Amino acid sequence: MRRRPEAMFFAPFSRRAPTARLRQVAIALGLPLDREPHTRLVRDAIAWRGPERLHPHDYDHIALQLTGHANAVAAEVRHRCAALPLWAEPRVLAELLLEEAERRLGQPRLSTARCVQMRARQLRALYDRLDHLTTVSRGPEHASRCGAHAGS
Repeated sequence: MRRRPEAMFFAPFSRRAPTARLRQVAIALGLPLDREPHTRLVRDAIAWRGPERLHPHDYDHIALQLTGHANAVAAEVRHRCAALPLWAEPRVLAELLLEEAERRLGQPRLSTARCVQMRARQLRALYDRLDHLTTVSRGPEHASRCGAHAGS
């Protein structure tokens, strides 16, 4: 009996495999990032105060979700960064952020609110850098059009 090709993306089932593989498939297919739900999750996680209210497995699951999405956003930042000149300031700043993201996201997940908040802050920084690179990649003609409209 032959397995369907899409079934290969989800097997073997391990604790980390589904999210990581789904992100790899999404990146390979060029699917857009699902930004809105992750942005809300980041905002809510950063706003947590006081004692930990969730079960440790819940924190671990949220951290895994944020890590997977942060890796997908980092791949997009890397892609946008590669199109810039080698010594361009936006590229240098993006590469510094990518090094930091790789170091932080590579740390073991702790089933705590603090770990979730660190990953949420990292995802927020990656999205900020992606937005900046998107603005830069539009080029000078976009900036002049924006400037012309602002002065009118």
